[in-house]
Amino acid sequence: MLNEENISQLVDQIAYLHKHGVEVVLVSSGAVAAGRGEVEPRRKLDTVSARQLWSAVGQVKLINRYAEYFRKYNMSCAQVLTTKENFSDRVHYLNMKNCIATLIENKVVPIINENDTISVTELMFTDNDELSGLIASMEGSEALIILSNINGIYDKAPDQPGAKVIRQITTKSKALSEEISTTKSNFGRGGMLTKYHIARKVAKGGITVHIANGMKPHMLLDIMDTGKDVEHTMFVPEDKRSSDYKKWMSYSESFAKGEVVVNAGARDALLSNKATSLLPVGILAIVGVFEKGDIVKIVAEDGTLLGVGKSEYNSEKALRFLGNKNKKPLVHYDYLYLY
Repeated sequence: MLNEENISQLVDQIAYLHKHGVEVVLVSSGAVAAGRGEVEPRRKLDTVSARQLWSAVGQVKLINRYAEYFRKYNMSCAQVLTTKENFSDRVHYLNMKNCIATLIENKVVPIINENDTISVTELMFTDNDELSGLIASMEGSEALIILSNINGIYDKAPDQPGAKVIRQITTKSKALSEEISTTKSNFGRGGMLTKYHIARKVAKGGITVHIANGMKPHMLLDIMDTGKDVEHTMFVPEDKRSSDYKKWMSYSESFAKGEVVVNAGARDALLSNKATSLLPVGILAIVGVFEKGDIVKIVAEDGTLLGVGKSEYNSEKALRFLGNKNKKPLVHYDYLYLY
């Protein structure tokens, strides 16, 4: 069932921010939960079919509720449904970016959700946290606020005695993957570990990220009030913002068509502070088939994923140039994203 009180409070806060000149894009889940409360399947359905049924019915209820609450403030909202595949193609990506920008320009609040009715399981977003990270990076947002049901990232499992919220994390902070609980809620596909990884990636792109308890009243407004001390986790962004193209590439790992294995010298050069392209002389192997312009993974000899890049020529030519010192880069620095 939808938590209508939460939706109402959220809209109240967004309306206040909107009135004071803050542009808001909302990534909202809830369609499946809404549909589950409306329709009982006539027979036992497999997981995919049940999700399709409930999300198709629930999207109508969800967006109508938002429209109803925004109408109280004489505001309009719009539904934007997307799939992970929409982000794999640069043209589709730019079309979606333009759609959202046009809505914002016309003072319409975009409400974005994954289109569960047609998403294929293997190509679904981990959860809406991943989707929100993509949207924030796409729009070059000043901040991404991820609302959860706990106060932020804890230094150990939240239910353990003495557990404390980590108030600030930088892109240089020690990785916390092992300390973060992998427990997921009953309503989402992801968990706090997913939020952590998404937040780090978005902050690396130059966007401030907040993870906070959305069940607390006025949380959005409290976070936006810079003078107020709010218990939550803030990810401090890197000073340098990534280019629009590199922001898109940072989420393109799952769309890679091939794999490029590099030697130790190339690995060290790529990971150094000096900007460098990936030259054939540093490549040990080409895995898979790809064309010019495709996204490829770049991995070290031990299998560690170093990053992704746009190939300057196809896999056949890459194989012919393998180890050659006098050929142009397979991946130019401008189209290279390193993790």
